Amino acid sequence: MAKKKDAKEYTLMKKRSGRYAVIGKDGKYIHGDAKVEILLKEKILKAPPAKKPQTPKEDAKADA
Repeated sequence: MAKKKDAKEYTLMKKRSGRYAVIGKDGKYIHGDAKVEILLKEKILKAPPAKKPQTPKEDAKADA
């Protein structure tokens, strides 16, 4: 793995597969929502666009 960034609380590593690993200062990997928030903050991931809520009228057209 190649070191990408060394921050105060964590280290970002890029794997050979192209994915990212986030390692805390205690040496343990960070997983789940905490990892996603870190990657979003570092602008490595892009947040998906929010979906528009469908109105009941549009739902009826989709069912037909």
